[in-house]
Amino acid sequence: MATTRALRLCLLLAVSVLCACSPIYVLRAGYEEAKILWHRRPIEDILRRPNVDPPTREKLELVLRVRQFAKHELDFNVGGSYTSLSEVSRPPIVYVLTAAPRTSLEPYTWWFPIVGRVAYKGYFQEESAKKEARSLEAAGYDTAIRQAATFSTLGWFDDPLLPHLLGYDHQTLVNIIFHELFHNTFYLKGHTAFNESLANFAGHRAAIVFFAKEAGPTVAAAQYAALSWHRELQMSAFLATGTQRLVALYGSSVTQAEKLSQREKLFARIQQEYRALPGPLNDTSPFASGTLNNAILLHHLVYMKELALFEQVYQHTGQDLQRTLSRITESVADTAEPFAEVFAQSRRYSLSSGTGWDDFFPLFLEKTSPFPYPMLQ
Repeated sequence: MATTRALRLCLLLAVSVLCACSPIYVLRAGYEEAKILWHRRPIEDILRRPNVDPPTREKLELVLRVRQFAKHELDFNVGGSYTSLSEVSRPPIVYVLTAAPRTSLEPYTWWFPIVGRVAYKGYFQEESAKKEARSLEAAGYDTAIRQAATFSTLGWFDDPLLPHLLGYDHQTLVNIIFHELFHNTFYLKGHTAFNESLANFAGHRAAIVFFAKEAGPTVAAAQYAALSWHRELQMSAFLATGTQRLVALYGSSVTQAEKLSQREKLFARIQQEYRALPGPLNDTSPFASGTLNNAILLHHLVYMKELALFEQVYQHTGQDLQRTLSRITESVADTAEPFAEVFAQSRRYSLSSGTGWDDFFPLFLEKTSPFPYPMLQ
């Protein structure tokens, strides 16, 4: 009965977005989602199977503990998400398309009735994503296509764990689950970068707190999670510096042709600075080599915009993650500029308490940061 109801909801959701997308796109998305839901099996039932190998058993048990932590410690709206595993024979691959004008860092957006304007669009078929990318490129846009590890239905359905996620290490798996459960809890219609960047912060910080409470802050898992968050902050600051130069160029009075010429020099400079960063780097990243464009930058910015701002609020609240997320989500509920509202809130606190960024930022980050974090003046 529950599966039948879920399938009906899939069809209802598909009909509701017919005005935003082609029927073929909607039917394909509805089919893939229905297939995922149809093959759900309760994790508790799977754990009773005698032939479950120890690593899989360990990760399934971990997912259930993360759910409970998110519900009871962070007050996330977990619903029935991640109580099941979808045993599809071939896990779906989601191809995410991002686009932007060639002389602007304003993202191209798609409109959907339920979530408003979104700065990316997902496909279950790579060729479909490539076809729309070619159409956008012909219209003068930069494009980028990437694969997504997972996706959220924002609480419309009880999202199952997808089997390929069991291949990730413990820290990454925990981060992903917290990230997606936060989407179930909070989603600000029409503000993609804010939603994804805040969920990115929530996923990383929740993973640190989770591992620290399970086994102590000095255990390897907690330290790895903290280092992962540190690197994310570094990348956020790095991207902010590079994009500021591009924004200045695109807003200048030089000709369109000159902007296109000069931006290639700025892209090359960004890649050179990326390769000079200390620590292990992703050699397959477009920031290491290959072609950069506005769409690639915007894809990364969607998940890494103003991360230091969220971190400052976290430090202001005495490193209480549940209180931090409540304060942020409540403050932006009725605003058209969520980042600006969080900034103003953080500044008011700093002025009233007589404290600043340096008073709150963890010492280990200050000592190991290869470049300064943005100061909130």
